[in-house]
Amino acid sequence: MNRQHVHPGVRRWRPAPILMLIMLSGALLGVSGRALACGNNNNVHWVQLFHDQGPMFDSNPEPADNSSVTLTLRVCYHDITSANIVYYDPATGAVTWVPMSWASTDPTGQFDYWQGTIGDVGGTALKYWFQINDGSATAWYNAAGPSSTEPAADDADNFYIIPGFSTPDWMKNGVGYQIFPDRFYDGNPGNDITAGEFTYGGCETEAPSWSSGYTSVAATVSGCNSEVFFGGDIAGIGDKLSYIKQTLGADIIYLNPIFESPTNHKYDTADYYEVDPAFGTNADLQNLISAIHSTGNGPKGYLLLDGVFNHTGDTNCWFGKYTYWNLTCSVAGAYQSQSSPYYGYYTFQTWPTDYYDFLGVSPNGIPSMPKLDYGSSGSATREQIYGSSGSVVQTYLKSPYGIDGWRLDAAQYLDAGGNGGSDATNHQVMQELRTAVTSINPDAEILGEYWGDASAWLDDGTEWDSAMNYNGFTNPVSEWICGVDENGNSNSIDTASFASWLWGTRADLPWNVQEVMTNELGTHDTERFATRCSWTNGWGTYEALILQLTYVGTPMIYYGDEYGMLGGADPENRHTFDWADATTANAGVALTRKLIGIRNQYPELRTGSILPVLPDDTGNLYGTSGIYAFARVDRSHRLVVVLNNTSSTQSNVAVPVWLAGDAVGSTVTDLITGNQYTVYANGGVAYVNVSLQGHYGVILEQ
Repeated sequence: MNRQHVHPGVRRWRPAPILMLIMLSGALLGVSGRALACGNNNNVHWVQLFHDQGPMFDSNPEPADNSSVTLTLRVCYHDITSANIVYYDPATGAVTWVPMSWASTDPTGQFDYWQGTIGDVGGTALKYWFQINDGSATAWYNAAGPSSTEPAADDADNFYIIPGFSTPDWMKNGVGYQIFPDRFYDGNPGNDITAGEFTYGGCETEAPSWSSGYTSVAATVSGCNSEVFFGGDIAGIGDKLSYIKQTLGADIIYLNPIFESPTNHKYDTADYYEVDPAFGTNADLQNLISAIHSTGNGPKGYLLLDGVFNHTGDTNCWFGKYTYWNLTCSVAGAYQSQSSPYYGYYTFQTWPTDYYDFLGVSPNGIPSMPKLDYGSSGSATREQIYGSSGSVVQTYLKSPYGIDGWRLDAAQYLDAGGNGGSDATNHQVMQELRTAVTSINPDAEILGEYWGDASAWLDDGTEWDSAMNYNGFTNPVSEWICGVDENGNSNSIDTASFASWLWGTRADLPWNVQEVMTNELGTHDTERFATRCSWTNGWGTYEALILQLTYVGTPMIYYGDEYGMLGGADPENRHTFDWADATTANAGVALTRKLIGIRNQYPELRTGSILPVLPDDTGNLYGTSGIYAFARVDRSHRLVVVLNNTSSTQSNVAVPVWLAGDAVGSTVTDLITGNQYTVYANGGVAYVNVSLQGHYGVILEQ
């Protein structure tokens, strides 16, 4: 949306299990990192416990109805005497116990793996957790980690099994690139808006010439920055596909709105069925989609369009408050006549002046964005937006377009009339929308915009595939690295809080949803990441790029973040792209290219489990010295990512790679620099000493 952070989310903190691990790591590892022997001694060792639904631990993470699932639990070597899977069926209220048995020992001799099989998962969503015993001692384990008490059957942190729900593999394996079209590249000067070409809402259009990326985008007319046009268009995106697909290696393109609208941001749609003439034509869109899908210009690509379906613009013929200079309406709109066929698309308190809009009731909200009323099932609004074969959603999924999915703007607000959103109607709308989308393309992506815990739309497989990961990535990364939130408000967190935040927000979601949550450093609604981190020679951005390209989820690079584009709050977060920096001579671009190449080469970075690893030499599992590390593993591979969130080079950082399954005596290679390190024994387990530049990191391959 064309706004700042208008609906901040509530992040979910679950520090207790992780803080207990912090304390226990000192007891189990000691200050020197020495591993104490496990054994049947009436003590379940928590540090070694691990399970997620990655390929090492779940045989069937996207099961069909009535199929079987074998689950694997990692424990300390020879530590436990028995274990059980406990699962809950909300549809029946039944809780079922499945005994587990020893299956194998890790080649390093540090871990045992226990397995159990749920023979028939049925056809509805299940939740499960583990019960682990060593003689008289019992521990419990769910997605939030180990605990001394059993979680409730409906605990939000229990693991998910959702029969029949799959998320797109191309999203799991891809890298995204978000483009604000007017500011990316002017490929066709012939369709540029000219200064004074039209007036909208009392603001005359401003049309400055294209300039390099740091030029202010504020209008000369106060309050009219939405009418500043720089000429970027669809032809320009096509001209620069080689930069996206070949120079960088990204393969998923997400475009901010492209449909007809009087503003540069186009979140106030005038006509959903026409590309804005300043961006080109519908034929230009078809050509761009074909070029993105082609493998002749780089990897096969995918396109997400921005679906602004909570509200229209007030120039839309359905509403008709203003006449858009390029639009001819055949019938009166809801603002013009209560007899309009579109009157039921909107909700008026007092017709025509007081109506529900994006942020309230006009004229006190945003009156240029009148809110659509989704009313009851089968309503005209629902049919127009997604329900009918000629609806907006279905039109662009089908030939001759064939887009690959929709990003849903302000998705929680789609509802009946003036309701506040996130209600039963909203969930019904999203379920119907999913049915419509998958009826055309079962492999299409449905990406919701939500700034908080989005599990209400993601926990049963009937609504979205994923959400923009403000809550579980953008905000914690900004507060940890930059010391401010995503909008530049001062709030610094330490490494322990950062690790707890990431673990807690992963626990909110099913595994296949985690894999396709989009991880952004910034977007069109936040301050630029480089501005939040006070950019100086890449300060913070290089470290953040390493995390973005290695963390679980789909990386989504906001155009220009790869080279450190600066910009504050709207509209300054939408500068024109500086094409002088779009070369591997720029250190940020070169690093982004290398990281995408590494991600594409190593499947564990895309679909592997994410395990916590001791990040510093303080003896804490999650230390506060600014060193954070995690492993990405599958059955055949393991990588350890170590990040230095300080401004100084850290030498000889001891990383206990035994927690990732690395072996003593092996060699690990940093995939970024090529530097090699020998894994040594410390107390009989594997460690490696690495040197880390300030605000940088390493990716260690054994």
